[in-house]
Amino acid sequence: MKYLLLIYSNPESWEHPIFLRTPEFLAMPPDERAELTRQAEELHREITESGEFVVGTALADPVTAKTIRIREGVPMATDGPYLEAKEQLAGYFVIDCDSPERAAEIAARFPDARFAAVEVRPIMDMSGQEM
Repeated sequence: MKYLLLIYSNPESWEHPIFLRTPEFLAMPPDERAELTRQAEELHREITESGEFVVGTALADPVTAKTIRIREGVPMATDGPYLEAKEQLAGYFVIDCDSPERAAEIAARFPDARFAAVEVRPIMDMSGQEM
């Protein structure tokens, strides 16, 4: 089954990978930062080699986003996704693995889960039968 891993972060440090710019990461001793970076690279290599990695990409700064709503038949555009939110969507990965537990295990290994959040969502096909 496919899962969408949504990576959230504070847009104050919007450069990818996001976790490398967080104050918490930068406050870590250099050897711990190097180890966490190594673990992130190892995770990507592992899920690529296992065939679980489908696709992933970073998103542009939220200030470049527009949210479109139709109200009374009229399209309305507002800047940004959710201006009141501290953490915003920074990027995503699609993985294909055997269980929700495996998807959660992979998500927990992303450094971003340590400093912000990684949401795990099953991806339904058009029939919706997999749930």
